[in-house]
Amino acid sequence: MQNSITTRALTRADLPEVAAILDATGLFPAEMLPEMAAPFLAGTAAHLWLVICDGPAVLGFAYCEPERMTDATHNLLAIAVSPERQRQRIGWQLVAAVEQALAGQGGRILLVETSSLDDYRGTREFYARQGFAREAVIRDFYAAGEDKIVFWKRL
Repeated sequence: MQNSITTRALTRADLPEVAAILDATGLFPAEMLPEMAAPFLAGTAAHLWLVICDGPAVLGFAYCEPERMTDATHNLLAIAVSPERQRQRIGWQLVAAVEQALAGQGGRILLVETSSLDDYRGTREFYARQGFAREAVIRDFYAAGEDKIVFWKRL
């Protein structure tokens, strides 16, 4: 029997599986996860944390938050899919769920930032295929020779 793919809000019980995805992808150190997720889990911040699951198994997650001093603009700060489930449209479904959740809350704009390095070419192509427009380049942002590329999408 094949389980269906669903998205839902992150729970405290999901943290070990999300940490394992972080360890497998190297997106950011898993040790940062509890502190990053705490405001969302406590209901004290307008952040959005979603997980995408196949039955009970967490396949990936997304994290975004409102941009300060803007009218309903959000920034997708992290998205990751377990390496064994990448290239199966799981990330696409996760981005669509983020967009739907934000639009349902009155969100207008979704931004996402990534690196200009060749290692991130696939990431940049992923966002372009999702309908994001390459909006800005901030030269030497992350390090000398590593620009920040900002993608933009209207919700």
